[in-house]
Amino acid sequence: MAGAFGDYFGTKIYSTHPKHGAHFLFVLYRAEDGRPLALIEANQLGQIRTGAASGVATDLMPRRDAETLGIIGSGFQARTQLEAMLQVRPIRSVRVWSRKPESRELFRLECSRSFGVALLAAASAREAVEDADIVVTATSAREPVIESEWISSGTHINAIGSNQASRRELPADLVLRADRIAVDSLEQALIESGDLVLALDDEGWRDERIVELKDIAAGRKAGRPRVDGVTIFKSNGLGLEDVAVAGYVYERARGAGLGRELYS
Repeated sequence: MAGAFGDYFGTKIYSTHPKHGAHFLFVLYRAEDGRPLALIEANQLGQIRTGAASGVATDLMPRRDAETLGIIGSGFQARTQLEAMLQVRPIRSVRVWSRKPESRELFRLECSRSFGVALLAAASAREAVEDADIVVTATSAREPVIESEWISSGTHINAIGSNQASRRELPADLVLRADRIAVDSLEQALIESGDLVLALDDEGWRDERIVELKDIAAGRKAGRPRVDGVTIFKSNGLGLEDVAVAGYVYERARGAGLGRELYS
């Protein structure tokens, strides 16, 4: 995943293993002269930037009185999703569900202690999301993990798990029901957003309901056209997000005298 932002450009490279997970590295360069600046272990960097993108969407798209959160998934990305939601909304209660009871209970204990928010390990996916103001799906599922009938009018959804055209977390009827669907990039969404690819035909992709998140942030499009409508942020992540975060980390590290010089 390559990109450029401000004074920097760079790329994230990674490997995945079915038993040992993913391993990420980011290589940061200076735009002015192409000089390599840093090699950064990027597992946590990726968690931060993915959570931050959902945080922006959650600042702009839910109802103003949204205060309850339902999370499907308790793995690699779920914690920073919760952390980002808490930064932009006065979340009063959180319900989480994932397939393994021990995983969701551990998530409940750790996040309750870290963030000081009331958090319940739900007995089912439906219990986690039903009547929630904001819903996050952060899974590796191939098929939908929620049903449209579980989602109340006025709910906002951050769907972050699927990044392949053949995988989805949301059912087609929920996607078609949404008043507003925001994506990082329309060009990228056509390739990677299985939640949308498997629900929309060519005409659906031209629908004015689908916009890029930057247009909501800039005020060119409404994040919530109707108070009681359903809104979705379908996150895939952009290379420029990694560059922005890596540049910030690099500047902070240099200022604090951290890091190890590899060569001069």
